[in-house]
Amino acid sequence: MYRGVLKRKQLLAGLSFVLAVSALPALAHEAEPAEPRASLSAEASSEVGQDRVEITLAAELSGDSQTEVAEALNKRLDSVMKRAKGHQGIEARSGSYRIWPTTDRDGKIAEWRGQAEILLESSDFPAVSKLAADLGDRMPIAGLSFSVSPERRAAEEQKLLGQAVEAFKARAQALTQALGFAGYRFHTVELGGQGAMPPVPMPRMMMSAMAADKAAAPVEGGRERVSVSVQGTIVLLPK
Repeated sequence: MYRGVLKRKQLLAGLSFVLAVSALPALAHEAEPAEPRASLSAEASSEVGQDRVEITLAAELSGDSQTEVAEALNKRLDSVMKRAKGHQGIEARSGSYRIWPTTDRDGKIAEWRGQAEILLESSDFPAVSKLAADLGDRMPIAGLSFSVSPERRAAEEQKLLGQAVEAFKARAQALTQALGFAGYRFHTVELGGQGAMPPVPMPRMMMSAMAADKAAAPVEGGRERVSVSVQGTIVLLPK
């Protein structure tokens, strides 16, 4: 029995030694230095004219009850939306809608108020400006913002993509030569873009003038920055 236990111990010791020896090459492989890498980025951008406008029409009503205000507000919305629909190149849709109570000094409900919006969006600035002015007697203009249409943004980003890639490759080549390497290969590449600006509001005096005057006020967008960026990692190849 003693000899059997001794042989078992010797076998386990030998197995542990074999496992330890077998693990050495793997550990040595993990310790080898990785290929040198560098992270780079490049960007191409341009200024694009804003060709889309969104005009906000708003109505605010008050009454003695929530039901009274809701019915009056819905009636106003329906009448204005019917007049806004059906114009070529102009999209009309509902905006925000809310009804809330106001209280007196004693905390009791004094009256109910309601506010609703209709949004007009178009690339035809003269037409949508005239329509907003025509609807101003029922729902005055409360806001105005400009943007670049998705179609124009996509076309501009397509042009900028080639410029950004060429800039990235030029930067990678310059870095490779400066560090004395023979060349490089791509390891990871990511594309990014930006350019959406916050809405550009129209001055309040100009909006009031448009609401008061039936004549369409001139509407003109500004310019917006559109950019495409390339970020990535390259592997530097030795000579």
